[in-house]
Amino acid sequence: MGGRAGSASNNRNRRITKEIQDIKNDPHSQITVEPVADDDMSHLRGQFMGPPDTPYEGGKYFVDIVIPVEYPFRPPHMKFETKLWHPNVSSQTGAICLDTLSTAWSPVLTIKSALISLQSLLSTPEPRDPQDAEVASMLIKHPAEFEHKAREWAVKYASAPRRERGEGSGGATAETIKFKARQARENEEKAKLAEYHGYNKDLIDRFVAMGFDVPHVVAAFEYVGIDKMDGQDYELEQEYMGDITARLFGET
Repeated sequence: MGGRAGSASNNRNRRITKEIQDIKNDPHSQITVEPVADDDMSHLRGQFMGPPDTPYEGGKYFVDIVIPVEYPFRPPHMKFETKLWHPNVSSQTGAICLDTLSTAWSPVLTIKSALISLQSLLSTPEPRDPQDAEVASMLIKHPAEFEHKAREWAVKYASAPRRERGEGSGGATAETIKFKARQARENEEKAKLAEYHGYNKDLIDRFVAMGFDVPHVVAAFEYVGIDKMDGQDYELEQEYMGDITARLFGET
């Protein structure tokens, strides 16, 4: 047993040594991997740059890598040392939710390819399959706030450069977030008013209060030929009220 375990460990160490050398021979990848202690190939530290056009751009991200004896037949265990705001990474522990490091692992993959997958994960977050539910919820419901906070953390924890207001993907500020939110509300209001086809909102809503939806009430008004009166509110004649109500109840 001891001989087989020692042989597996030696095979693993030879492969890891070769993988580290391959990474050193490819400086364009901007990925580095080094043993935490010179004589221990089972515990490594990786580093890569935050991908461009993301809130993480310009940041340096360090990854703790523990190599099992069964490597490459079992995946390396990786977690972020650098804190980051991302739905697939725990904001507390750095734990990672990534298929490549679990069910999708294959012996043909390498430490370098796993780190490239992590780098890609920063570009393509998957909030529907989160490691951190709080972050995922923010990304889904308030994407501008998510981007702002992710950039703040990149500057604070990953030494990413601060950006001028509005510059690049991570340039969101509190002011721009508020502006975008206000703009979204205004657009939503405009879309709602468009449903009224130029009729006064209060005029239509008096029928909506009877349990009908806006499109049906507007359609009834148009069918009966009610004047829009430039969007002004006014009292309908009783005859028109009866025609509209009959139309809504399907009596005409």
